[in-house]
Amino acid sequence: MTSDAGPGEDGERRNVSDAAGVVVLGACATWSLITAAVHDGRPEGVLLAVLALAAGYAAGRICGALLPVAAPCAGALAGLGLAVAVPHLAPGPQIVAPLGHAGATAALLTLCAGAACCAAWATDAPTRRFAMGALAVGITVTAAVLGSTSGFVTCAAVLLCSVAAGRMRSRGLGIAGLALSAALVTGLTWAIAGKALPAGLTESLEGQLTPHRIQLWQDALHLAHRNAALGVGPERFGELSSTATSTLLSDDKPHSALLQQAAEQGVVGVVLLGASFCWVLHALWRSPRPTPVVLTAGAALTALAAIASVGNALSFTAVSVGAGLLAGLATARPIADESPQEEMDERARGDRLTP
Repeated sequence: MTSDAGPGEDGERRNVSDAAGVVVLGACATWSLITAAVHDGRPEGVLLAVLALAAGYAAGRICGALLPVAAPCAGALAGLGLAVAVPHLAPGPQIVAPLGHAGATAALLTLCAGAACCAAWATDAPTRRFAMGALAVGITVTAAVLGSTSGFVTCAAVLLCSVAAGRMRSRGLGIAGLALSAALVTGLTWAIAGKALPAGLTESLEGQLTPHRIQLWQDALHLAHRNAALGVGPERFGELSSTATSTLLSDDKPHSALLQQAAEQGVVGVVLLGASFCWVLHALWRSPRPTPVVLTAGAALTALAAIASVGNALSFTAVSVGAGLLAGLATARPIADESPQEEMDERARGDRLTP
């Protein structure tokens, strides 16, 4: 099921969505520069993440238009190879305990599973669809073999959502469900940091998340309350967090994209982070691709948002590029869909509108 709008109307809506994306990403980059200038911060990390996301999205739109099946399959295989060959996803010393790099590996494998499922829904050939489905299952198993429990859970969730997407007729309902899921996860993260949950539930979650991570979240929330307008500046959390400074091995991050934005860039940073995710969901909603492809990509990106809410996955360039690439692949209009008959119909509509 694709968009019911005509080619002209569909193209206009996609232009609006693309323009909104440019505005949102541009605002993210600009605000990081403003907060860095005020507090002598270092905006390079934010700027690199924005550039990686934009570059991945552009590449996905191009490759998805040219190779709607082969491109997501190649992306899934490339991401899988990267996760296996370079498990840390970054050079230099690695932070192993107590937080580690598992979130980045889980995020990358989740995006790979989503891309493989998108490739499966993009083809009509039963043999190729089975092969793409088998690849998605293989990626899920790989996550378990690599010891990424969170990756195994999120990959399995993407597989289940992809199967369910094949039976859905309304993509709007599915997109709304994904937005609600992301909001619940981010709200839960904020509630844990603010000690707003019942004691028993907090203790249970603390055992899964580790006390050290929750202490970092509490430091981030404390900094956010003290500097709600502008934050403390990009990349300055490690200097001001008592938990981070007292840890021998620390990556100077609170291991939550939401709380890092709140601490370092204030309320506006949180709003821009949420606007970026909403823009992606809106672009998927307006996508000309079939509904199963759109909802599968949305499920993978929502899983990434959940992982980023409780980890530092977005600090890795490979993850940002992968997220943009998957979003671009799922919103591209394949050139093969532009049949001569559609062009003739669009030309005839234009002739009727001409006085």
